[in-house]
Order: sequence, then C-alpha cells, then structure tokens
Amino acid sequence: MSTPVVAGHPAYWTVPVVRAAIGFVPALVFTFNPDHTATFGLVAFGLWALVSGLVVGALGARFGQDRVGRAAWMLNGAVTAIAGILALVLPVSLATFTVILIAWAAVTGLVELVVGLRGRGVDPASRDQVVVGALTMVYAVVNLVLPADSATVVGYLGAYLVIIGVYLLIGGLSLRFGAVDRRAGGAAPTGTLPGTEQS
Repeated sequence: MSTPVVAGHPAYWTVPVVRAAIGFVPALVFTFNPDHTATFGLVAFGLWALVSGLVVGALGARFGQDRVGRAAWMLNGAVTAIAGILALVLPVSLATFTVILIAWAAVTGLVELVVGLRGRGVDPASRDQVVVGALTMVYAVVNLVLPADSATVVGYLGAYLVIIGVYLLIGGLSLRFGAVDRRAGGAAPTGTLPGTEQS
C-alpha cells in the first residue's frame, strides 16, 4: 500500500526566503562596487557560496520534503560550500572564476531541477524548484558559451542572484501564506512521492 506524504514541511518557506536574503547581499555589493575584477568576483562569490551552502543546506536538510529531498539539499549545500572554498583558495584568474561558476551552477541546478520534477503534484514548492533549477542550468550555459571579461562575468552573477532572489522571496512568502490559507480552510494537500511506496 502507499503511504501518504504531507506536502511540504510547515517551516520549509524559510528556506527560499533565507536563500534569497543571503543572495541579495553580493548582488547589492556587485551593483555599488565598481571593482568587477576576477579577484573581487572570486572573493565575493566565495564568501556568499560558503555562507549560503552551510546555512541554506542545513535549513533544507531539516525542512526538506522527505529523505531524498533532504539529501538533495545536503548535496547542494556541500557543493555550494566547496565551490566557495575553492573560489577563496585557488589562484586568481578569469578562467578559475568561470570554471567554478559553471561547475557549481550545472551541478546544483540539475539536482534542484530533478527534485522539483520528482515532487510535482505533491509538494507546493516543486514548481519553484523546477524553475530555479532550470534557470541555474541556463546560467551555467550562459557562462559556458558567451565570451566575457571579468566585469561581464561578475555582472552575470549579480543579475542571476537578483532574479533568483526575487523569485525565491515571492515563492517563499507564497508558501508561507498559502499554508495559512490551507489550514484556515481545513485542507492539506497530500500525495505520494515516487520511491516512497511501502508494502
């Protein structure tokens, strides 16, 4: 028989909201700081990725949908934190900056996209995960195929963080107040995620 899975932890909305808030910090720094060198970009990305990987990864691991979802958050948190460390310790160059960004965005975007697709029809957060995962993979492709100097790469990163941040903030608040509406109406969506069936 199938075991119903309640759609989403009540506190999951904090994950996208905190993720957005952390991302807005380097985006603002990029906007108001004229230094868009590879050195500056690596340091800013490194600090953001390290903090974001640890904080958001921990929150996602605690409030994720199920075992697979929590594992995905732990994986993406670890990949993001490692990318941050590499950005801070590897020799500075535009190539280093670009390769780290492409590898990080490709891996984390794919993981988030797969988790979102897996939760469709069950988890209210799955749509946002699909969109953010897809946008992150597009961001990886942009860095891969478009020739750019350090200023442009930093600009791409700032634009990505703003776009994703706004989307995540709206999505997180929608989850928060949507949960309130569901409780007030006495309804709670349930379903079964693939791989959660029990006999």
